[in-house]
Formats: sequence, structure tokens, C-alpha cells
Amino acid sequence: MKALLLVSELEDYTISFASGVARHAQIVLAVPRRRYAQLASWVDPAVDLHLMDWPRHRSLSNPWFLRQLTRLIRHERPDLIHLLSNSTLWLNFAAPFWRPIPLVTTVHDVDVHPGDSDTCTLPGWASEFMVRQSNHVVVHGEGLKQMILARYKKSANCVHVLSHPAIHRYADLARQQKMVRRQADGTVRVLLFGRIFAYKGLEHLIRAEAMLKDLLPNLRITVAGRGDNPWVFQPLMGEAARYDIYNRFIEDTEVAQLFLDADIVVLPYTEASQSGVLNLAVAFGKPVIVTDVGELRATVQPNGLGLVVPPRDAEQLARAIRTLAENGELRSNFGTNALEWATGANSPEQVGAKAAAVYREVVGAC
Repeated sequence: MKALLLVSELEDYTISFASGVARHAQIVLAVPRRRYAQLASWVDPAVDLHLMDWPRHRSLSNPWFLRQLTRLIRHERPDLIHLLSNSTLWLNFAAPFWRPIPLVTTVHDVDVHPGDSDTCTLPGWASEFMVRQSNHVVVHGEGLKQMILARYKKSANCVHVLSHPAIHRYADLARQQKMVRRQADGTVRVLLFGRIFAYKGLEHLIRAEAMLKDLLPNLRITVAGRGDNPWVFQPLMGEAARYDIYNRFIEDTEVAQLFLDADIVVLPYTEASQSGVLNLAVAFGKPVIVTDVGELRATVQPNGLGLVVPPRDAEQLARAIRTLAENGELRSNFGTNALEWATGANSPEQVGAKAAAVYREVVGAC
């Protein structure tokens, strides 16, 4: 079984997924050189990695690139092609030339997140057209599967659920570089990490912190990631001095240190499908607090990874932060569960085994 994987972004997810599937099937991975050249060492050696001169959406060289990509596909003769995202405009025009090879597409987000200026740069029709062209679709949860079935009228047998695998490379980097956690000083560190857009719920975290100003004087909030400026919410802060804000791209070693130092990772999202940040946190064995949106509850609760609160409810979020901040044993239990899940049922190898089974099913049905 040979699968050719294509994706233009989503580096952490792609490295984890492709490396996991490569334990169970022959994998060819074609990705942009500009994004992946510095990350090639993190890809499992079993993956046949092709770094390509993959143009941006608006480049006039896209037709030439599609020709090169089609040549690669014809040379490799894969049993199926798996697009690891439906967010690449120009692949829509090449897909008809790849037939009769079965085409599988992973849809990470059925709907665009509010305020997600990155995804909004892609015309809505492009991502939808790729799904409609695909023989089979992969999503990261049963709720997302139902959304796909309702929107695209596909057969239930053609929509498959594969969980987002744990992301281990930052934890591995911390071990390789012998990084150590910040020395304990009684401070409880809460981390909000990732692209800081409206749907990430920063405002509600800040309101929760203000409620805890006198109740948890040892609380410290770290907000790290590019996107909207968190300081616009400064008037809502209980105490601005206990915030560490890094409103920029975070380098890999910084990411590793932030997660090492965190006591709690919060995902106070107002809307979501699933979360790469969650799958990064569990690789560090960190307890999480998430909101009940998308697949977050269905992921966190059954696996004992942390606490779940209603979205847009700063009071409940504050209570959850206080509960974990004041109960080190509970944090430890959640963290142990998280690491066991990340290295067991949701490890790249285990998710990869399920993906390989999906591949065999797809090829057998065509």
C-alpha cells in the first residue's frame, strides 16, 4: 500500500500524522520547501519526503507547479492520494488529472473560525470544491462527521473519523536539548498558546483572571502567539503585571520552554473543531481546561485530560482555574492521563495504524 500525502501548511500535524502512518504503509510526502526544509529531521526516515517549490496562492507559477506535481504522482503511482487539508486553492484544478487514483481529503474545520484572518484569505468555494471532488473525507470527530454528511450529502461510508495525533516534537526537542522547567516558586502558570484570533476566547480568560485577582495572588498568565493584539483587553485585566504576552511567532525552543513551565494549559475557545494545541499539551503531560465547543469535550472528558467549561463563561473558567491551581494532585492526575493518552491511544503510531486501515478500505472500495 502506497499513499501520497499532499499539504501546503500544518507542519506539526503533518509531521506527526505522516510519521505515524509510515509505520504501517509506504508514504510519499510532498510539501513546500520553504515551510518544511528546516523541519525535515523531524519527519520519520521511513517517509519518502519530497520538498517542492510550492508557490503561494497568488503566484503565476502555480500551473507549472501543478505540472511538476502531476509528474511526481505519475512517477510514484500511489494507490491513493491524501490531501491533509482542503485549503489549497490550485489543487482543485489538478485533481481531475489524477483520476482514477482515489482521492481522500482531511477537513480540519468544516466552518471558518470567527476572526481567523489566515483562512479567510482562501475563497470559500475552493475548500468546498475540493471536498466535493474527493472520493472520501477524513475528519477529527463524530460531530464533524455529521456536519460533513449534512453539508455535502456524502455517504456515511465515505466519511472517516481519525483523531488528531499527539504532537511530540517539542517535547522531544526539550529532551534533546536537556531543557529544564523553571524552578518552582509558588507561582501557578496558566498558558494560552497559538494564533490569537477572536475565537480563541482571550477576552474571557482575561475576565476570569480579574475575578481571581484576590483569590489567587500567585497566578500568572502567559499568552503566546501571533495574531490580534492582546493588550487591547488591558482595561479588563485584574492586574496587568502578572501577564507575560508574546504577540509574535514563537520559535520552537521557546514553545518547548513555555509548555515545560506551564502548570495548566487553557483553551477558552468560543468556537472550534479540534485543537493542535491540545495535542501539543498532552505530549508534555499538561492538564488542560477547555470549553465545550467542537470535539474538545469528546476528547478531554473520556480521556481524563482536564476540565471542561461552557464557552464565553468567564466565571466558570475562573472556577476551573482556581480548582486546578489549588489542587496539585488533581493537576498531576490529569497530566499523567494526558501523557498516557499521547503515548498510547492517541500516539502518531496508533492513529497511523487506523489511517492505514482507512486507506485499505478506500482502495478496496474503488
